[in-house]
Amino acid sequence: MPKTFYWRGVLVPFITPWSAEAAPSPPVVVRHGIGGTGLGYPDEDPRADRWNDALWARLPATRGVGVPNFAGIHALRQRQAMRRELCQVCGGPTFGTLPDERTLYLLGARDSDPIREGETTQAPPVHADCARLAIRECPHLRRGWAAALVQYAPAWGVAGIPYDPKTLTALPGPAGAPDGLVEVPYTDEARMRWVLAAREIVRLHGVQAVTDLAALSEACTTTHWRPSVH
Repeated sequence: MPKTFYWRGVLVPFITPWSAEAAPSPPVVVRHGIGGTGLGYPDEDPRADRWNDALWARLPATRGVGVPNFAGIHALRQRQAMRRELCQVCGGPTFGTLPDERTLYLLGARDSDPIREGETTQAPPVHADCARLAIRECPHLRRGWAAALVQYAPAWGVAGIPYDPKTLTALPGPAGAPDGLVEVPYTDEARMRWVLAAREIVRLHGVQAVTDLAALSEACTTTHWRPSVH
């Protein structure tokens, strides 16, 4: 059963990195292969290091060890949560826990804007109960939030660190971008080859706004695991 972590009485979401996971990725090299030339690792494992032709940052996976970095996102767990529809708060499966098999997404509100049809996001889905817990305990969400039921959320691209193809030095991302990461769609194969991916991005379709999370929580199925809200 997934475990909800607390640190000094503060909820630590599943996708939050801990200080013991702060080791940098190994150096990158130029990789020549099918599809063109791009970034790679000297000892690259295609099954673990690459997805949809994007090279992913390597991080230790020692959840719960050390001190949480609430401002960061763990690349591997974020990617797992996106692909497997795991809750960003507790890490449990979200598929099938809501009526008609839709999935709940929770974002920090941007000037009270709702989640819109076709919007892209780096935030994984969430259980209704976990969403209520996060809103209660997360300072960012207490300032405002937006939630929506989503019918499907296909992979759109990645957010990552761009590299110079000639010098293999990391380049700055767009001004104002979170963590200096650049967003690249999977359709842009040329740019994707020179980006070290750190977050999966999905596009939200079949969006229906949710304003009453308590009522949604009551409507959840009882045949699947549900986290407790204390």
